[in-house]
Amino acid sequence: MQIFHSQTHIDFMSRRWIFIGISGLLILASIAIFLVRGLNYSIDFTGGTLVELGFRHTPDLATVRQTLGKAGYADAVVQTFGGDRDLLIRLRTRPGESSAVSHQILQVFTQDPSAYPGVQLRRTEYVGPEVGKELRNKGILALIVVTIGILIYVGFRFEWRFATGGVVAMLHDPILVVGYFALSQQEFSMTVIAALLVVMGFSLNDTVVVFDRMREDLRAARNGSVAEIFNLAINETLSRTVITSFITLMVAMSLFLFGGPVIHGFATALVIGVVVGTYSSIFVASPIALWLGLKREHVLKRQFISAKDRKDGAIL
Repeated sequence: MQIFHSQTHIDFMSRRWIFIGISGLLILASIAIFLVRGLNYSIDFTGGTLVELGFRHTPDLATVRQTLGKAGYADAVVQTFGGDRDLLIRLRTRPGESSAVSHQILQVFTQDPSAYPGVQLRRTEYVGPEVGKELRNKGILALIVVTIGILIYVGFRFEWRFATGGVVAMLHDPILVVGYFALSQQEFSMTVIAALLVVMGFSLNDTVVVFDRMREDLRAARNGSVAEIFNLAINETLSRTVITSFITLMVAMSLFLFGGPVIHGFATALVIGVVVGTYSSIFVASPIALWLGLKREHVLKRQFISAKDRKDGAIL
């Protein structure tokens, strides 16, 4: 880390208004696109028909999706269910269509016995929009609960100006991810919500590491402005930030390239989230804290109060 720091003397804070402006425009654009276009919700949220098929031999998922696409079911979601010879196919349908659709799906595979010998219809189930709405509400509730929990944690751990910057940076990332999904109209499923939770945790962890170093440098420094100390802290943690983000991005890219259609939305959200999360921990969280008027005295005062509380507790 020290070697990396000796080679970097980047003045991040002098360009903070540029990056805050860029982030502000991206957030406004994401919200506007979401309000105008909305999200392309998967059948997890909209409801549809579940068709479970059993095969004599292990089918190739890519070939199955290609066969369904040629038959007019390009939007079908195919995944293994139970054993590798059982497939679960999900399609968007209306009430009363599930029985007909399930037999049509079965005919798609039985009309070519040589390619798909011994195909059996195991189960057909219709998932109504009420269930999908409940899942969507629970997903939103999960995001809200996580946000409140993080607000409490950051508020106790850091001075409120630091805490505000960290929370703004954390919210910045899922908003941009949702904006991308609204713009691209890529399917928004429960796995994407899971990815948003991961992104929020990753972003906050990265920000906390930078803030910890800033707090230490503010306590130790005897001269220099807060902006200069912020620059020093960011440069000191830059190697850790870059290495951690790069390794995480490699894993996310592996899922994106080789994970298959079932987790494609999750991997896409993760790739975008890692990039914007790294960006926000450097170019959003710290400038926000500086903009709110953070001074060395605020950190030293909080340290004095914490030490006094520990001393009083020991006496009691």
